Amino acid sequence: MIATVVQSSWRERLDATLPVFGHRNWIVIADSAYPSHCAPGIETIVAEESHFDVLRTTLRRVDACAHLAAHCYTDAELGAVPDEDAPGISAYRQGLVGLLTGRPQTALAHDQLLLRVDEAACRFHVLIIKTSMLLPYSSVFLELGCRYWTDQAERKLRKRLTALPCPISLDGDLTLSFG
Repeated sequence: MIATVVQSSWRERLDATLPVFGHRNWIVIADSAYPSHCAPGIETIVAEESHFDVLRTTLRRVDACAHLAAHCYTDAELGAVPDEDAPGISAYRQGLVGLLTGRPQTALAHDQLLLRVDEAACRFHVLIIKTSMLLPYSSVFLELGCRYWTDQAERKLRKRLTALPCPISLDGDLTLSFG
């Protein structure tokens, strides 16, 4: 199955996707050589705008959603790519810092990020917005979470559940015993 390619209305597709996306969905702002995934949970669209414009717009639209928060991932390799091999990469890194400052972010090896996207797509939908960016390791991966429920609140809940007198399985099964 080949991914969907929508060149003229990536913004409309993003706007239609955000209300149905939630915790554990991903959005990837990808460079031009980013691979086409074959997982059925992944939709790839093409944007004719600059990589930074697509990233900026996507972050703003995620931020405008009352139900979504994004954790940003970048390729760890990005920090080691020299300008002599990829002219403009230093300017890209500086621009990226400006867009991601103040946001939760993690750098991981590119292969690890591809695996995370593949694993997520087994159970959840992933939207890839492919740009015309011609710099290596420039993709930005957004793992979506819940804006109104923090990781700290989730940890506290899990701790409370394990302390309850009736057993609750943390793998998703609820077992209640009365009397």
